[in-house]
Parts: sequence; structure tokens; C-alpha cells
Amino acid sequence: MIPRRSILISVFAAGLFGLFGSIHARADGPVDVVATFSILGDMVRQVGGDRVHVTTLVGPDADGHVYQPTPADARSVAETSLLIVNGLGFEGWIDRLTEASGYKGPVVTATTGVEPAGAGDNDHGEIDPHAWQSLANARIYVRNIADGLAVIDPAGAEIYHSNATRYTKEIDAVEARVRETFGSLPVERRKVVTSHDAFGYFSATYGIEFYAPVGVNTEAEASAGDIARLIRQINKEKIPAVFVENISDRRLLDQIVRETGARIGGTLYSDALSKADGPAGTYLDMMRHNIRVLVDALGI
Repeated sequence: MIPRRSILISVFAAGLFGLFGSIHARADGPVDVVATFSILGDMVRQVGGDRVHVTTLVGPDADGHVYQPTPADARSVAETSLLIVNGLGFEGWIDRLTEASGYKGPVVTATTGVEPAGAGDNDHGEIDPHAWQSLANARIYVRNIADGLAVIDPAGAEIYHSNATRYTKEIDAVEARVRETFGSLPVERRKVVTSHDAFGYFSATYGIEFYAPVGVNTEAEASAGDIARLIRQINKEKIPAVFVENISDRRLLDQIVRETGARIGGTLYSDALSKADGPAGTYLDMMRHNIRVLVDALGI
């Protein structure tokens, strides 16, 4: 895993390559940036605007936990001016990819400054990498992205920070809506089931309890005991809804629904956006969609 570090340390470690190589790239067109997955790629586009050309490695509706990089990915990384990763162990394949590509340029870890959840907060003792599920953390992502772009392309620094300010205000508006919506929901109805444990930051920030048969990494498989315990909990606590994730096979949840009487509440977007013409084509559209689906299922 690429170490989490200050954006300035990460970028300046690239030395003159970072400061001068990318300025040359601007003379020929937008700065090339590689983002590891679709949610992060959208954030980079929001901040970078037309000054950046963003290549996203793990696309819409794809699972970044189990992704297998391709030779084309290695070429993209080798040729980019800036690599932006989530960190917190989300991209378990990123070290192999950067080594294979020979990339020696600057790396921005978008979660730098995020207080990580996990390591005892979940049954598997793992760090939870899904920090974007808190809109408060999204503001940290945006700041790190803007700072990284400003260092690699100093001529665009004012534009990047202006875009970040505008985007942060949009994030603030969505977060205000989340808090208003869920603040009036009775505590006993704030319980749902999802495919894997991707909503820990959402849960901690907005007071909705999420239960899942699989931990924070989709590479794990639920045991029969895990499923049995979850079924007993759903029945005991009368959890009203089970949600399918866009990246997950729904067969396990269908089994849980059959054995509990809970209903499928809809599809939540956890680790990836939808295609551009879908309900979650951007990060903020994803958050708005998830809020609507939860509201409908929980009967607010």
C-alpha cells in the first residue's frame, strides 16, 4: 500500500519532474491525471475542470477491491503527470501496478487527514477505506486534490482552489439535506442491511446503522455462521430493508430476504458510480440517490 502522507511531501518527492514536467504538459493541452476509481475520478474532474484530462482505472459499477489491472492501466500510469489514490488499503493492487508501470511521479493520497475508521470498529479488525461515504470527509478529499493539482500545475492553482471552493459548497448543501432528513427519523427505524460493510463512515456521521454479511473488503466471503447471526438479528430487531449494492452479487441478500421477510429496499451505490446516464453518474448524484432510496425504504 502506498503510504499515507502529506500532499506536499508526496508531491515534492517528485522534485523538478512535478514542477516542470507538468507545466510542459499544459503547453500541449490538459494535464494528464490518473485516478484509481470512478468516485475519485469524478472529484478530480470537478476540481480540475478543463485543465485536466482524467483517466479512471476502475470504472462505473466495478469493484475496486478485487480489480485486476491491465497492461493498458500500466501504460496510463506510466504516462501520467499525477496519480491520485484513495489510500487506507482500498487499492490493494496499486503498488504492483505502479511498480509494473515504472511510475516515479507524484502521488496524491486523497484520504490524507481523514480519521480512519476500523481496527476494532468492525468485526474483522480492518481499516475501513470507504471514507467518501461521509460528506465531511469528501471535503478533505477535495482539498487534497486541489492542493495536488496546484503543485503539479502552478499556473492553474487559482482555478483549482476556486473550483474546490465551489464544489465544497455543493457538498455542504447535500450534507445539510442528509442531516435534516435523517435527524427526524425514529432511532428504531435507522437500521438497514447491505451486501458488504461499506457504509461505516455514513453510519457514524449520520446515525444510520448498517449491517452486512461481509466485512469492508468484498474479497472476503460470508460464512454460514455470519449469515445465520445476521438473519437472527434482522428478525429480532425487525430491520425493515435490505439493500443491494451496485457492485455486488445479490443472491446472498435474496436468501436473507427469503428467510427474514425483510424487503429489498433498492440499490445503493457504495464503491463505484453508475454510468454517466444512470442515477449515480457523479459523486454528489450518488449521495443524493442513496439518500432517496434510504428515505423511501425506511418510510420517512
